[in-house]
Amino acid sequence: MRTLVERARATLNSLGLRWKIAALLALGCAVVAVAIGVLVHQARLEQVSAGARSGATAQLVRVRQLYELTGQVDTGDEGMDAALDAPDLPASLRSAALDGRRTTYLDMSADKPAVWAARPVGDHVLSVREPLTEQAAEMAEFDRQLLASGAVVVILAALGGAALASRLSRELRTAAATARRISEGELDARIDHPRPPGSRPGKDEVAELATAVDTMAASLQQRIEAEQRFTADVAHELRTPLTGLHTAAELLPQSRPTELVRDRVLALRTLTEDLLEVARLDAEVERPDLDAHPLGSLAEGIVQRSGCPVRFVAAGGPDDDALVRTDARRLERIIANLVANARRHGADPVDVRVAGPVVTVSDHGPGFPEHLLKDGPQRFQTGTTERGHGTGLGLTIAFGQAQVIGARVELRNAESGGAVAEVHLPQA
Repeated sequence: MRTLVERARATLNSLGLRWKIAALLALGCAVVAVAIGVLVHQARLEQVSAGARSGATAQLVRVRQLYELTGQVDTGDEGMDAALDAPDLPASLRSAALDGRRTTYLDMSADKPAVWAARPVGDHVLSVREPLTEQAAEMAEFDRQLLASGAVVVILAALGGAALASRLSRELRTAAATARRISEGELDARIDHPRPPGSRPGKDEVAELATAVDTMAASLQQRIEAEQRFTADVAHELRTPLTGLHTAAELLPQSRPTELVRDRVLALRTLTEDLLEVARLDAEVERPDLDAHPLGSLAEGIVQRSGCPVRFVAAGGPDDDALVRTDARRLERIIANLVANARRHGADPVDVRVAGPVVTVSDHGPGFPEHLLKDGPQRFQTGTTERGHGTGLGLTIAFGQAQVIGARVELRNAESGGAVAEVHLPQA
C-alpha cells in the first residue's frame, strides 16, 4: 500500500502545475460525485423499496380476504405468487409471521429480485411474492445514468481546471523565463503583468510575484549600472594622472628603482585600460568591424606579434586555411589575452592550434579551477593559488570581445593535464 502511495505521489510530482491542478480538481469532483451518487442511489432505492413493500402488503390483504371467504388462495395479478406455507419463504419472514406479525422481506441483490409479504393464518403462514425485475432494471439504468453524469462532471471539471490552470501556468512560465533572462544579463527584461496588485479587489498572487520580480530586476539593474558607471569613471579619472606619471617615470635616470617604478606604472596603466574596456563591454557600446579573414594566417600573425615563446600549429596546413568572418583587432585581443593567461597561470609549453574555424590555446599547468569551468570568469578572481595571481580581467575581456564578434569561448581541462581554451569563430 505504501509503495502504491509513493508511486502515485511520484507521478503527481512529475506532472506540470496545470496537470496537477486539473488532476486534483478532477479528483475532488469525483469524490463529490461519488458521495452525491451514493446518496441519490440510496434515496431512489428506498423509494422503490417502499413502493414494492406497500404493493406487496396490499396484495396480501386482498389474498387474505379472499382466503377467509372462499378458503382458497387466489394469486390474482399475473406474476404474483400467493401460497400457504410456501416452501421457499425466507426463514426470517416465516419466523416473524409465526410470532403473529405481518411483515415484508425485500431482496434486490438476488438473481431474481422479489418482495415478500406474510402474515399468520391460524397455524399457517399466508405469503405473497411479487417479482421486482422491472424495478431492478430501472435501478440499474438509474445507476448507469448517475455514473455517466458523474463522469461528465469529472471530465468537465478536469477540462475547466486545465483551462484555468493553463493561464496560471503560462503566467508563471513567463515569470520564470524573464527571471532566466535577467540572470543571463538581460537586465531590462520585465514581466509587465497586465493586472498589477491593487488594480482590482482581492489578491492576485501571480501579479504580486510579477511585480516583485520586476522590482527586483529594476533594483538590480540600477545597482549594476551604477557599478559600471563607477568603474568607468574611476578608470577614466585615473587615466590622466597615470599618463603624466608614466611620462615622469620615463624622465627618471636609469637605475633599478626607476625600472621598478616604470614597471608598476605600466601595470597600473594596463589595469586602467582593462577596466575601461570592461566598462565599454558592459555598456554594450562596442561595434565590431567584421570582414572575411583566413584564420590560420591571421592567428599566426597574432602569435608572432605577441613576442611570446608560443608554439603555433596549423592543423590543416595552408591549403585548408578556414575563412572566418571576424574583427581582426578584437580577435587579436582575445588570443593575446588567452595566451597571456596561459603563460601567467599555466606552465610551458603554451600551444596555439588552428583547426577549421577554431583556435585552441593550451598550456601544461594545473588547469582551470572547477568554479571557473562552471560559472565562467569572474573579475578580480583568478582561481586557485596554483594558477597564480592576477586581476582576472583577461578572461573577462576575452569572453566579452568574443560576444561582440559573434564568437564563442569554451574552457576545459585536458585529460593529460593543463588548461584548454577554444575560440569558435563563425565561418565566412
